[in-house]
Parts: sequence; structure tokens; C-alpha cells
Amino acid sequence: MSEQNGSEEEILKTGEKKAVDESVKDETAAQVDENKATSEKSAVDNEDSEKEELKQKVAELQKKCDDFEDKYLRAEAEMANMHTRFKKEQEKLLRYDGQSLAKDVLPVIDNLNRALQIEVTDDASKQLKRGIELVFNDMEKALKANNVTKIEALGQVFDPALHQAVKSVPAEKEQKNETVIEVFQDGYMLKDRVLRPAMVVVAQ
Repeated sequence: MSEQNGSEEEILKTGEKKAVDESVKDETAAQVDENKATSEKSAVDNEDSEKEELKQKVAELQKKCDDFEDKYLRAEAEMANMHTRFKKEQEKLLRYDGQSLAKDVLPVIDNLNRALQIEVTDDASKQLKRGIELVFNDMEKALKANNVTKIEALGQVFDPALHQAVKSVPAEKEQKNETVIEVFQDGYMLKDRVLRPAMVVVAQ
């Protein structure tokens, strides 16, 4: 009978041990699963964090790239504007090349013209006047060849862009208002630019 009791106790102990082992095994498995889940969650969180960091870096790099592109486009536009301005200035210089020389020559033309207004009677003076006239004509031809032309003023309607009124007089019956009736000094143009306005008397 005691042997039977001992055998039952051993069976009970073995059963309890198995139960404990199973319980420990279940707890260990649960802990492993929990650790695994925690590890996986941590890995996911790390991955999300890395993704967020990468997104931020990509955004920063994109912003820098956009800034560089904007600066490049601005610099390119500025270079194009500078090139256009330089080209226009060059064209302007070429277009009005010789302006200073033409201005310096105009007083000489004026003096020759005044000399031609003088009345002469003797042969020597006539010969001299003829020589002055030839020089005057040659200079006018040279000016015309370089696009310097006289401004038509006498009998024309007064134009402040072309004429400078030094005097105004009452208009007579045959004269129209705002008409140039006398020219004190001829005006000249270089192409479409006024070198010097004509000094005129205007009827009003």
C-alpha cells in the first residue's frame, strides 16, 4: 500500500513538474513574443524615424537645388540684359559716331556762311569770296556724306524740338502765326538726333 502511495506521489510530482515546466515554457514563449513584438515595433519606429529624417534631408536638398536654380536663372537673365544693354550702347555709339567732330565743325561753317553774306565789289574780294564759297560747299558735302544735315527752318511752322526762338514779332498779313520768318543761325541734325537747334525769329 505504501508503495502504491509512493508511486502516486511520484506521478503527482511529475505532473506538477510538467505543469510548472509548461507554465514556464508558456511564460518564456510569451516573453519571447513580447520581446519580439517590442523589437519589431522598435524596428518599425526606427524605420519611420529614418524615413522622416530622409524626407527632411530630401526637402532640404530640394530647397537648396531650387535656390541654386533660381540664382542661376537670375544670373543668366542679368547676363542677357547686360549683353543687350552693351549691344544697344555699341549700336548707339556707332550710329552717332563723329558727333563731337560735327559739333566742332559747325562754328567753322557758321563763319564761312557769314563771310559769304558780305557784299564785295572789287575783283580781288570777289575771288576771295569765290574761294570761301568753294570751301563752304565742300564742307557741307562732307557733312552730308556723314549724315549731318541742315534743319529746314525758314517758312516752317515753329517746332521747339528743332528750333530755338530767340525773338518773336507780330505776324503780318501774309504771315501765319507760329511760323519762322528769319533764321539767325542754322541748325543741324546727325541722322535723327539734333546736334544744334536753329536759332529763329517767330511770327506770332
